[in-house]
Amino acid sequence: MTQTVKLDIMSDPICPWCYIGKTHLDKALADVPNHPFVIEWHPFQLNPDMPDGGMDRRAYLEQKFGGKDGAVRAYAPVVEHAENAGLSIDFEGMKRTPNTLDAHRLIHWAGIEGKQNDVVDALFNAYFVEARDIGDHEVLGDIADGVGMDAAVVQKLLKSDSDREDIRNRDAHSRQMGVNSVPTFIVANQHAVPGAQPPELWGQVIAEIMSQIEGSSAE
Repeated sequence: MTQTVKLDIMSDPICPWCYIGKTHLDKALADVPNHPFVIEWHPFQLNPDMPDGGMDRRAYLEQKFGGKDGAVRAYAPVVEHAENAGLSIDFEGMKRTPNTLDAHRLIHWAGIEGKQNDVVDALFNAYFVEARDIGDHEVLGDIADGVGMDAAVVQKLLKSDSDREDIRNRDAHSRQMGVNSVPTFIVANQHAVPGAQPPELWGQVIAEIMSQIEGSSAE
């Protein structure tokens, strides 16, 4: 049996750098089909104080970045890096910035069913490509259904407080460990790789890990 290495990813589904970072990682993994990574996604809310129903995106960004010009300047590198990664983000279509607690709950439940990566992909696509409100329970139910989860069960869970406290506690734990921005990748429980790193870097990391695994198995 091939030795595996845990790759923990702290992320938020409304974080464009997380979307770009996952795209880069996926490209690197596709080049090495026998890569050793076992991936788990962890909750980190960029806006933990966001109202439950979210808020108008333009108002939120102008408030966060000190006006329209500040928001445009802040997002210029995002647009450039997204285009370089081959991604098309519908910033014009995105009307609301959601509270992502429920999206994180869905990611958690997907992990129990072994569908975490599919749900993360679907959330990024829904928010950045289709400009849907991923704080909306109907949208989250659609996403669950699309990856083969039981949408009725998910809707029932979303209406409850199931795992709300757990998500908040895990988010707080990451901050206590020193994570203050996402994406943050933790390799083998010890090496932190922050930010949307290019596929080439991930290729080097994977090559080094596989070399170490081969070296240890030959001893």
